[in-house]
Amino acid sequence: MSHHDPLPPIVAPEAIVDRDDIVYCDVRWYLDRRPGHVPYGEAHIPTAIYVDLDEHLAFHPMKSRGRHPMPAAATFAASLGALGIGPDDTVVAYDDQNGMSAGRLVWMLRITGHDAALLDGGIQGWPGQFESGHRRRRPVFHPIRPWPDELLVDIGAAADAGSDSGIVLADSRAPERYRGDEEPVDPRAGHIPGAINLPFGANIGDDGRFLSAEGLRTRFEEAGITDGSHAVFYCGSGVSACNNLLALEHAGLGRAKLFPGSWSQWSHDSDRPLSVG
Repeated sequence: MSHHDPLPPIVAPEAIVDRDDIVYCDVRWYLDRRPGHVPYGEAHIPTAIYVDLDEHLAFHPMKSRGRHPMPAAATFAASLGALGIGPDDTVVAYDDQNGMSAGRLVWMLRITGHDAALLDGGIQGWPGQFESGHRRRRPVFHPIRPWPDELLVDIGAAADAGSDSGIVLADSRAPERYRGDEEPVDPRAGHIPGAINLPFGANIGDDGRFLSAEGLRTRFEEAGITDGSHAVFYCGSGVSACNNLLALEHAGLGRAKLFPGSWSQWSHDSDRPLSVG
């Protein structure tokens, strides 16, 4: 098999469309609980397998930990093995919502040493044919790779980040949820005190593709996140924030931290203060 350089965090479809060594993962998931495997079965990138966010990329929802807690490292390894993803496989993941859910898989893989990328433009930008039906890969053994503790923060550290002028705490949700104008899923509306709003959707240009690396870099630097600065990202449940984390890395600004519990954990704790507006 020919050697390929490791993929960047975000990859253009035209750069990989002719490669036959990639495991494509369809990670379509919807906040309104529509099952993502239905559109997957109707049309997906050829050879792609379906990865279920709730089943494969999160632990069971708990009020004390949020809607999508990080799974144990051993559980994630078992899920990858059951999906047929080996430790040396190159993975490209996509969805149909600007990388909102697929980014979680890519981020989890990259922080544990996998070659993985988010497909720029999602399934809508795929230049080739599609196939229907459901694919499965032969299960394989996948070793346990521990989560890097330095890239994950708990609720206490998230609170501290909001009050520390040396750390940028960034809320990745849409502006109306950040402001507290609406809250479709969690018990309280608003944001963690001290957080700024960096909606993950603003990483995407009018053409449905991510902004250039330079454009992303400018976006983050204008928000106060520069090379070597400390930043913590959260969202509703630790999913769409991964899109921002990948965009940050793609911009050449390194890796930041994720608060996996995010607003779904914070808003369930009535002792935690919140900000609106």
